[in-house]
Amino acid sequence: MTSPLSQRNGTRITPPQSRTDATPPIESPASTPCATPPATGTILAIDDSRTSLSVLGQRLGQLDYRTALSDNGSEGLDLIAARGFDLVLLDMVMPGMSGLQVLHEIRSNADTADLPVIMMTGHRDPAAAIDGLAAGADDHVAKPLDFDVLAARIARVLARARRITELKRANAALDARVATRAVELGETRATLAATQAERKRLAASVKALNDRIQWLSRTSVSR
Repeated sequence: MTSPLSQRNGTRITPPQSRTDATPPIESPASTPCATPPATGTILAIDDSRTSLSVLGQRLGQLDYRTALSDNGSEGLDLIAARGFDLVLLDMVMPGMSGLQVLHEIRSNADTADLPVIMMTGHRDPAAAIDGLAAGADDHVAKPLDFDVLAARIARVLARARRITELKRANAALDARVATRAVELGETRATLAATQAERKRLAASVKALNDRIQWLSRTSVSR
């Protein structure tokens, strides 16, 4: 049967799979179950190797992640623009648009600048990992992939992203409260200023009335 990844656009959506399914390792002899607790989220994997993409979709599905798979960077960017993802797994070396170019586009877009990205780099190319991190990647994993390591790093990056999101929401709520308080203080100051002006006006009226009474009193006595 023809794999969905062999279709022209090279993309498919993989729902979470049962963890009882047997799946091959990702370019690695290790095939032991991942010890990382199951989590939820939607992950986009971009890799020109359709075999790696297929296995990634299966293994991530076992951890209850939903996955979208793309075999080229340009299409991956289109998917990112069209729908929301919690994390992107991005191969460093791809024909056409490289992983670094894709990462640059992600970080240059205000809508995706904070999107978590894990780079997949060559095992014998530590300089590539440094380049990826310097370009704004949140983490990296070396190929051939050790899925236990990959799953642990995905969980860590997603947890950090959730904490950052919660912090931003808390800061936004705090800013809103501060703004509301500032408005209230402004209204209070305006009310106080109006009250003080009214007191001065009344005091001036009372003084004028007293002066008038004293003048009338002096006038009556002189008569």
